[in-house]
Amino acid sequence: MNRFSSAFSKPSPALVTFVTAGDGPTDAILDALVAGGADVIELGMPFTDPMADGPAIQSANLRSLGAGTTTADVLRIATDFRARHPEVPLVLMGYANPMVRRGAEWFAAACAQAGVDGVICVDMPPEEDDGLGVALRSAGVAPIRLATPTTDAARLPAVLDGAQGFLYYVSVAGITGLQQASQQSIADAVAALKQATDLPVAVGFGIRTPEQAAAVAEVADGVVVGSAIVEIVGAQGANAPVHVRDYVASLKSAIAASRK
Repeated sequence: MNRFSSAFSKPSPALVTFVTAGDGPTDAILDALVAGGADVIELGMPFTDPMADGPAIQSANLRSLGAGTTTADVLRIATDFRARHPEVPLVLMGYANPMVRRGAEWFAAACAQAGVDGVICVDMPPEEDDGLGVALRSAGVAPIRLATPTTDAARLPAVLDGAQGFLYYVSVAGITGLQQASQQSIADAVAALKQATDLPVAVGFGIRTPEQAAAVAEVADGVVVGSAIVEIVGAQGANAPVHVRDYVASLKSAIAASRK
């Protein structure tokens, strides 16, 4: 958990970035994220039915699967990333099927061996924590939970029970990339969540511009950007790393300025 603690204890809020494994030159793209200033990296595990994702990440999943990307490839990418970047937290994000098809214990052990710090399983509710969540915690890998605008006070304790690393607040009731919540609704939600947990609260969904990132950074512990980065990868292909680096640097600069 030390990498998460370090990432979320810097003077400015953490920049959390997402890319899909196997979509474009992933190793170089991950290096570009770090070079641009990303504090935490989410590596998407490609899946055939990414129900929470919008068109950009759906297309990235299809490109990756079309290139033949497997879970073994994702773990290799994670292992190599950890060797190159020993201090940057790495999170695998995806859906339950690829994570548990060989058994939760196998997946958790593989994550730990690869140097993965946390896992976000989008479609596994807290009520099913006795499988994947228990295995991850036992292996020293953080199960990172999602809270949404529909997570009320009665539901929130279940979401937080067993959560580690940070809490990911999905700021809109919808899919990735297509809309952004109002600043006031984000501020109100983050304030309520921070009353209920000591975990850092990172806000994602719909954040695309440096100005939007800076606004969210004024109230949150972290800012999550995914679809906009994935769109750059889709548009630029082999040339994506330099464009990703420059875009992430613009986000990081805006976030750093938000608390001055």
